[in-house]
Amino acid sequence: MARRRKGSPIHGWLVFDKPRGMTSTQAVSRVRHLYGAQKAGHAGTLDPLATGVLPVAFGEATKTVPFAVDGDKQYRFTVHFGEATDTDDSDGTVIATSDRRPSRAEIEAALPSFVGEISQVPPRYSALKVAGARAYDLAREDQEFELAARPALIESLELTRMPDPDHCIIEARCGKGTYVRALARDLGVALGSVAHVTELRRTRVGPFAEETAISLAKLQELGHSAAGREALLGVLQPVETALDDIPALAISGQDAARLKRGQPVLLRGRDAPILKGPVYATSRGSLVAVGEVSQGELRPTRVFNLPG
Repeated sequence: MARRRKGSPIHGWLVFDKPRGMTSTQAVSRVRHLYGAQKAGHAGTLDPLATGVLPVAFGEATKTVPFAVDGDKQYRFTVHFGEATDTDDSDGTVIATSDRRPSRAEIEAALPSFVGEISQVPPRYSALKVAGARAYDLAREDQEFELAARPALIESLELTRMPDPDHCIIEARCGKGTYVRALARDLGVALGSVAHVTELRRTRVGPFAEETAISLAKLQELGHSAAGREALLGVLQPVETALDDIPALAISGQDAARLKRGQPVLLRGRDAPILKGPVYATSRGSLVAVGEVSQGELRPTRVFNLPG
């Protein structure tokens, strides 16, 4: 007999405004507890130092996490020139210093070389695995290891402010797998100095934006309000929000039943010849499946069991 999962069957996305000092895993655990949800996960890890948009998926929304993770991300971060740390952020130990302070013009001239497809060596304190162990665990144990350079896509970089000669504030738009800490570190070296990140805020993940992010304090306030659970559910976004970048297709109830059994359906009418690649299907306004269209046929890859 299958064990009954604790909690309520909640489905949807919460755009959580993660506070500084909390890991992404701790954030999901805290939010899941507030909602009393059976199942929850997140789209894109944020360092404990970082704040901002951490999309949390409940229930059936967890099946759409890969689509959210693949979306563009936007960050606002502060670079501190003159000190390098072992973690590439202010939580680490200073390992090198420099008297060199680049000017605004020099920084702006250097940024274009980091835009586009670049190669990055991830920070030693990262969640990447080395021979089965997390890099940050090996780094804490002072073990010797090397991380290979990885490709990263930087869509744009803009220097927005220089509050003083030691610091600059940059806004970035990039693809998945980009390490902002490594970007700050490499920028410092390129400018003849050393550098690390002191503040990092994620302002967007795919369709999930800072403007709709809910803080922990606000969630607690909603939970203790007269509306309680209804108020918390009211700030959730639909499961299909993460599918914003792929086409939607309305199908009949009969075709929905076939997809839910894992069977393909033949596309009819004007959509058949023009649709291809990933598509999500809805029936009577409810998400049914995500699938791939090929040769006029929709084959399901993810099937959803949402209440009608």
